[in-house]
Amino acid sequence: MTNQDWLWASMGDLGRGIATGEVDPVALAETYLAAIDAHPLRDRVYARVTADRALAEAEAAAERAKLGQRRGPLDGVPISWKDLFDTAGVATEAGSALLEGRVPDRDALVLRAATKAGLVCLGKTHMSELAFSGLGYNPVTETPPSVNDPDAVAGGSSSGAAASVAQGMAPCGIGSDTGGSVRIPSVWNDLVGLKTTSGRLSLEGVVPLCARFDTVGPLCRTVEDAGLMLAAMEGGTAPDLRGATLRGTRFLVLETIAMEELDGAPAAGFQSAVERMQAAGAIIERGAFEPIREAMGLAGLLFTGEAYGTWGEVIEAAPEKMYKGILERFRSGRDHGADAFVAAWQRLEAIRVDWAKAVAGYDAVILPTAPRLPANIARIEADFDYFVEENLMALRNTRIGNLMGLAGLTLPTGVPSTGAMLLTPPMSEERLLRLGAAAEVALA
Repeated sequence: MTNQDWLWASMGDLGRGIATGEVDPVALAETYLAAIDAHPLRDRVYARVTADRALAEAEAAAERAKLGQRRGPLDGVPISWKDLFDTAGVATEAGSALLEGRVPDRDALVLRAATKAGLVCLGKTHMSELAFSGLGYNPVTETPPSVNDPDAVAGGSSSGAAASVAQGMAPCGIGSDTGGSVRIPSVWNDLVGLKTTSGRLSLEGVVPLCARFDTVGPLCRTVEDAGLMLAAMEGGTAPDLRGATLRGTRFLVLETIAMEELDGAPAAGFQSAVERMQAAGAIIERGAFEPIREAMGLAGLLFTGEAYGTWGEVIEAAPEKMYKGILERFRSGRDHGADAFVAAWQRLEAIRVDWAKAVAGYDAVILPTAPRLPANIARIEADFDYFVEENLMALRNTRIGNLMGLAGLTLPTGVPSTGAMLLTPPMSEERLLRLGAAAEVALA
C-alpha cells in the first residue's frame, strides 16, 4: 500500500501492515492529519483536530512495534471520536452552544480503553445538537454532507463520525446510537455501523441524551473493523469471524412498519441484498410482529421524557442558543408525568419479552436500515415541516432495535446510501458480527 492507499484501507489491514513493518504508525498519523488539513470539508467534519495527541500516540505505537510489544491488532491505527466523548483538556461540546467551552479533565472510559489498546486519536467530529436528531443537520455548529450527495445531510446524530470515514479523513469514527445515530449516518455514507446493546459498552464520560437507550458503536469500512473496535473499547478479544457462512441460517424480514412507505432506492437495495443472501444459502422468511406498533407509539414519551428530564434545566436557561427543531423535540417531553413514563417502560419491557419469543427461531431479523435517502440541506433550511417529517422517517426503522433493546448492524447494499440491517438479541454482538461477516461477502 502507498500512503494514499492508507486513507481508504480498513483498520484491520492497517493494523496488519503495522505488524509486518509495511506501515509506520507515525507516517500513518501524519498522512491522515495532512489529509484532514487539506480537505475542503475539514471544518464541516471535524470540530477539533488533536494533532499533538495523535503524533505522540503514534510515536509510542511505533516504538512498541519496533520492540515487538504491540498492545493488540489496532495498535497505531488512527480514529475519530464524536464530540460527546470526553477528551481530557480538549473541549467536548456535543454539538451544542449550551456546552460551549466545556473542557473535561479526563477521557471517556471507552476512549481510555481504546488508547490503552494503542488507538491514535485524530480529533472530535461534528454531530447533531446533544445527539437529538437523525439527520445530522446542525445550523449551530456544522452540517457534514453525505458522501453520495454534497447537497444532502450525512445522517445523525454521528454525522461527522461517518463523514470522517467516508471522506478519507479517518479509517473509523466512534459514535453513539440512541435511536439510530450510528446506523443512519453509516447507511447514508455506505459504511458498516454497529449498534451495541445498551450496557455493553461504558457510558462513563459520554455526554448523555437518554441514558437508558444510549449506546456506543463504531462506523467503519468492514465488519471485521467493527469487531476489532468493539474489543478495543471494552478491553476484550475480537470475535473470530473465520468460516462465517450464511448457509442454513434463518432470517425474518420484519414486515410490520419496517417495509412500509419505502422510497425506491432503499426498497431496491434491500431487495437486492435479500436475494444475494438467499443465493449464499440463507433461508429468508417474512412475517409480522404487530406489538411493535404499540412500542413505536411509546417511543415519543420514552425518548423525549428522558431527554428533557436530563437537559430541561440547562435548555431553559438559554433556549435561544438552540436550533428550534431540536429545542421543540426536547420540549415535547416536558409535560409527561412520572406515572405515564413508568407505565410506558413497564409496557415496553413486556413487549420486549413477547418479541424475544416471537423471533427465537431466527438467527436475525432483517429490514431496510433507512426508508429514505438523505434529506436535502437547502430544503431543511427553508421548510421546517420537512425537517420534522424527514427526521422522524430517518429513524423509524433503526428505532425498532433500540426499543427492543437489541444489537444491530447495518451493511451497505451496493445501491448508494441504502443498507440492510440485522438485529439480534441483547448482548449477542459476537453472533451478530459473524452473521454480518458472512452477509458482507454475499453483498460485496
